Amino acid sequence: MVRGKVEMKRIENPTSRQVTFSKRRNGLLKKAYELSVLCDAEVSLIIFSQKGRLYEFSSSNMQKSIERYLERAREERGNEVEQRMQLQYLKHEAVLMTKKIELLENSQRRLLGQNLGAFSFQELQETENQLHLSLTNIRARKAQLFMEETQKLLAKEKYLLEENSKLRQKCELREQKERQGTLSSEVVTELFIGPPTTRNVQDFSAN
Repeated sequence: MVRGKVEMKRIENPTSRQVTFSKRRNGLLKKAYELSVLCDAEVSLIIFSQKGRLYEFSSSNMQKSIERYLERAREERGNEVEQRMQLQYLKHEAVLMTKKIELLENSQRRLLGQNLGAFSFQELQETENQLHLSLTNIRARKAQLFMEETQKLLAKEKYLLEENSKLRQKCELREQKERQGTLSSEVVTELFIGPPTTRNVQDFSAN
């Protein structure tokens, strides 16, 4: 037999209501006990009947469970208050950022010469002064960068000239040593073999 779906509304018949309360109360207490045993959970259940009678179940100590619940509830409420304050702060910051962005966009359009018809003479004068000041700063920065780059190139040129001078000195010293080595070999030849004229005479006499 298929069990029909129970309509969720107050049972008008007192006897049927009491029977249903007893059955479902016992089932709820049983489920609470099973949950505490099977899942090692701390379960506390409080039921008041229509006449005010108390039924309860606790897997540990009911009073400690209630204190733990109240402490956690206070923490949750505190977190909610903090989150609401944080949300309000973020909304306020978002409004300020929107206004700043709008001001920057208007300033950018004004500097680009767009939509100037809505500005007064004083605003246009301020924009002109701002452009002159910006141009002066840009030129000063450009001159500074040019001067820094020139100094870097001069320092690099000085370094290259010094390196070139060192290399020239090394080459001259090497050539000087090579010349000294050549002269020394000629002197040794003259000592052991004789001058070139003497060698020619000896060779001619031998022939």
